Amino acid sequence: MSFFKKIFSKEKKETLDKGLEKSKENFFGKLSKAVAGKSKVDDEVLDDLEEVLVTSDVGVKTTIKIIDRIEERVARDKYLGTSELDKILREEIAGLLSETGSGEETEFVVPSKKPYVIMVVGVNGVGKTTTIGKLAYQFKKQGKKVVLGAGDTFRAAAIDQLQIWADRVDVPIVKQKMGSDPASVAFDTVQSAIKQDADVVIIDTAGRLHNKVNLMNELSKVKRVMQKVVDNVPDEVLLVLDGSTGQNAFEQAKQFTAATEVTSLAVTKLDGTAKGGVVIGISDQFQIPVKYIGVGEGIEDLQVFNKNEFVDSFFKKSI
Repeated sequence: MSFFKKIFSKEKKETLDKGLEKSKENFFGKLSKAVAGKSKVDDEVLDDLEEVLVTSDVGVKTTIKIIDRIEERVARDKYLGTSELDKILREEIAGLLSETGSGEETEFVVPSKKPYVIMVVGVNGVGKTTTIGKLAYQFKKQGKKVVLGAGDTFRAAAIDQLQIWADRVDVPIVKQKMGSDPASVAFDTVQSAIKQDADVVIIDTAGRLHNKVNLMNELSKVKRVMQKVVDNVPDEVLLVLDGSTGQNAFEQAKQFTAATEVTSLAVTKLDGTAKGGVVIGISDQFQIPVKYIGVGEGIEDLQVFNKNEFVDSFFKKSI
């Protein structure tokens, strides 16, 4: 059985269900009020549904897209009952996620070419270092040799935190003193990985610089310097977003996608928040696949994103 198939064991699914509980309760509480006393999906129900989606952090643009698609189905099928609304929403949301590549065998798959380089970006406090540590753990479980690079040299705490994760997962880390050139750290990390015949390199980067221009220049420099060691790296640029911040996560995604070519998303801290709809909106609006979601504090709780399991958990009615 492949790693991807094992990832949604009964235990993993229960963790996902629990992690999305508040988002689901928030969404269905609003949806129930929107359709109360109604039997047919009409303009009034659609207006109310639009408000439900927007206030559930799906985002305005994605909400309009969903409403337009439901309107097309109403026009085509002539009569759609409110009892069918859950099913329709499931189908349309899963369809939107498919269009971005989210939930389609989404875990990082290490090719035969070594090393496979992942550059991780995101603002301070979103769970970037924790995500790196948990990713390293997943790769190690697959039998891969991993090297971490402490490229966030602007915060001493970032280097210390990554060292803690390196010790916990038992993988080597390349670091320099605080204030060192991040590109130099990235260069040394890739070189070290080649010497160790490592399969995977995960590079941390600064969470915040003075302005967007500085951020863009810094990330471009890190890429450029790594490419002196290995052509066409990084293989992935993973943007980590804090799902609990809702609409603020959209702004972070906007800034980082403008600063660098982001190829994939990890949305953290979905447990304990009612803002799970942000996963749908961000993936759709930026047309970037969600590859991982964080639904708990445990080392196993960074889950490979599966659109069908996510939609199933999001729409599962409480007993």
